[in-house]
Amino acid sequence: MLFILRLLCFYALGLGYGKLVRGQDDTPGTGTRLLCRVIPVGADTCLVPVGPEPNAAAQEEELRNTVMQLRETILQQKENIVNQLGTINELTAKLSLCESASDGGKYDNDGSWSKSKDNQNTMGDLPRDPNDTIDNLGKTMQSLKDRLENLEQQQQRANTSGTSFPSELRDLLQSRLGDLEKQLLSKVNNLEEEKSLLYNETAAHRQKTESTLNSLLTRINELEKGGGGFKSPEQFKLVLPLRTNYLYGRMTKSLPEMYAFTLCMWLRSSAGPGIGTPFSYGVPGQANEIVLIEWGNNPIELLINDKVAQLPLSVRDGRWHHICITWTTRDGLWEAYQDGQRLGAGDNLAPWHPIKPGGAIILGQEQDIVGGRFDATQAFVGELSQVNIWDNVLKPSDILTMANCSSYTPGNVVSWLDSDVEVFGGGAAKLPLELCQDRLSETES
Repeated sequence: MLFILRLLCFYALGLGYGKLVRGQDDTPGTGTRLLCRVIPVGADTCLVPVGPEPNAAAQEEELRNTVMQLRETILQQKENIVNQLGTINELTAKLSLCESASDGGKYDNDGSWSKSKDNQNTMGDLPRDPNDTIDNLGKTMQSLKDRLENLEQQQQRANTSGTSFPSELRDLLQSRLGDLEKQLLSKVNNLEEEKSLLYNETAAHRQKTESTLNSLLTRINELEKGGGGFKSPEQFKLVLPLRTNYLYGRMTKSLPEMYAFTLCMWLRSSAGPGIGTPFSYGVPGQANEIVLIEWGNNPIELLINDKVAQLPLSVRDGRWHHICITWTTRDGLWEAYQDGQRLGAGDNLAPWHPIKPGGAIILGQEQDIVGGRFDATQAFVGELSQVNIWDNVLKPSDILTMANCSSYTPGNVVSWLDSDVEVFGGGAAKLPLELCQDRLSETES
């Protein structure tokens, strides 16, 4: 009965007219309204005027707007919950795949990382390189962090709008992310340890190989020398059999400041095109202070302070030849001798330029910086002996006696001594030499 009375009251309030109490005034514009109350059984009235009646149309419009806003809020919250559940499922799957991938690989014999055949359910793109594995795990972790931050932002927006974000979802994501970070750090540490062990083993193997190779080369040189020293300090030759940028000899002594010089040597080569660089002297700021070079199809050239003079010499026949070059700073005068005969002369080659001291003398390579940065195309291929330097211009008769093996005169600045010549590079060697006897046999043949 009470329910029926409330329905009647709501009906009367919605229509805004009619009388349910005998004697109540319903004249429009009287400024009265009806109020529903519960009355005892037997009472003859149910509506009591309490005040002015509001506008029914405005009240109905307000109720409709409220209902629409509530409906939109419910739909939006439903969509957010669905999206969040999908994201959680995706992140859970990713984490499971990462956990299975962390135990699903191994190192191959060549040191590369590969996936196990029994565990193909990985994320689908695990690399073979351990460093790439670390990078991908790091990217996955960063993606999870970004998604967690996105969910936290959604939670903040939900809190602002009056709704709550399930705290258990956030705790689950944070727990999963923490586990992934621990796995990643453990994997990185393991890979670093394995990398360090591999590097140490490789370095030890390389050092052992180089030591063995050097021992073999030393033993070969000793056997070729007959197990003893040379008959005299100057009776040896420097052998450079290959055109490389690491085979060369180096004089332990340098040059003083000089205003003239004579450079003499014995050489034998049949390399082509060009025998290369049998002699080079470089100083700080000028790598081409003194250079003797035959490069490509060019004739032999003499460089002093990077200035060039072409020499009329021909030594590319595989026989021993005695070469002497003289130069003086006065007018830049130069002369070129081959086998005791003067074949060419000239002037204006770096005139009034003193030879600078304190540089490096390299046999067999052309220097781009002092003592280094060699070019294999400019390397000397052949044999050198009795490289001597004087700080004056020798007489033609002195040069002829050395070329004829009538006498041997060591240089007063740099002399050819076994103790003053160092050899670098596997394959280069100092070997015994009876120079004049070898040259005599070549002449007879």
